[in-house]
Amino acid sequence: MASEKGVMLLDFWVSPFGQRARIALAEKGVQYEYKEENLTEKSELLLKANPVHKKIPVLIHDGKPVCESLIIVEYIDEVWSDKAPLMPSDPYQRAQARFWADFIDKKVYFILFSLHFRPFIMYYHAISCRGLGAKLLHIPCAKK
Repeated sequence: MASEKGVMLLDFWVSPFGQRARIALAEKGVQYEYKEENLTEKSELLLKANPVHKKIPVLIHDGKPVCESLIIVEYIDEVWSDKAPLMPSDPYQRAQARFWADFIDKKVYFILFSLHFRPFIMYYHAISCRGLGAKLLHIPCAKK
């Protein structure tokens, strides 16, 4: 049985990637400290724990950081293996689960992100089409 001492999650409440890690921790019944991150002013702890991507979520277990939500879920499943498994035992079924998790990451989250930020993207596009921005960014603009 792995120690639950020193388990911390650096996260942002609305992050679907962080939610994935929170669900895995809850399913395993792991007690952890939650640290809300300000994504516009990232903490020194986050920058030190994830120096490559500087993104949430980051799971810190006994002082060792684990980054990227799918990797965090696999880590949680392996470390607290004495509790109910998160993944199927059959290799083919595990591969299918990984396929759908990857599909959600690459397709579903992108679509949701695009829909959520569409007004901002359209505004930026409109401003960029007025001149230099369109030339620099190679944004195709409607002809008048």
